Amino acid sequence: MYRSKIAASLFALVFVALASVSIAEDKISALIVEGQNNHGVWPKTTEMMTAFLEETDRFTVDVATTKPKGTDADFKPKFSNYDVVISNYNGAAWPAETQQAFVQFVKEGGGFVVIHAANNAFGKWSEYNQIIGLGGWGGRNESSGPYVYLDGKGNTVRDPSPGRGGHHGSQHPFQIIVRDDSHPITKGMPTAWMHSKDELYDQLRGPSQNMHILATAHASTDKGGTGRHEPMLMTVDYGKGRVFHTPMGHAEYSQDCVGFITCLQRGTEWAATGKVTLPIPKDFPSADAVSRRTK
Repeated sequence: MYRSKIAASLFALVFVALASVSIAEDKISALIVEGQNNHGVWPKTTEMMTAFLEETDRFTVDVATTKPKGTDADFKPKFSNYDVVISNYNGAAWPAETQQAFVQFVKEGGGFVVIHAANNAFGKWSEYNQIIGLGGWGGRNESSGPYVYLDGKGNTVRDPSPGRGGHHGSQHPFQIIVRDDSHPITKGMPTAWMHSKDELYDQLRGPSQNMHILATAHASTDKGGTGRHEPMLMTVDYGKGRVFHTPMGHAEYSQDCVGFITCLQRGTEWAATGKVTLPIPKDFPSADAVSRRTK
């Protein structure tokens, strides 16, 4: 009888251990890259994005940080150890070996997520520009690719005429318009929802190949914008890899928007797996009201 109880206890412990291993194996392994950024708030936004992902119980998150200035010869993350990489980086070029490893990672099926100023990075790195679809600043102009926006009828325009790559007016809350409500990332979202105060990037340029626009925002001329509908949520196919790109997320008051949080969580899950299981939360913003989670 005593031995039976011991055996039963051991079986229960083994079952719990195996179940724990199974749960851990089911989690998505994510890596945030950071260390240099023209936005001084980047340590805080990395911390916020880490928390937003981990709170879903769907991700494990590591962070890789470069030296604060110049090319970091020792920056060599093992990208292949992860399902998805999230960039909160805008700074000096990575070492050639790291660049090659990153391109191979995405091309062979790794997920990549581009947040805000990460699309300013590496203006002369052709493979990176292919991967992100569109970018701004970093020396980008018509030679980088067309300026992509939506016209008043919702048609995608690829304008190759000479001009800068990257601009924004004054920061303000703005309305997001979902253009594809059938995609796993945006499925279930209201057609229109308010994003909290942010930089509304416009005049983004790039190869824009295999790119799909999921949502836009109108860059009002009253705020210094173009008067056009600019891409705010995009996906890009690169080799076997999936890329989710949002120009949103300038500062902590931009990233505590429930809309941004939801897009980050669902976009990262999709980039890693091609599917989305995370639900649209009940406190998701409406067409005329921002919803924030402040701590």
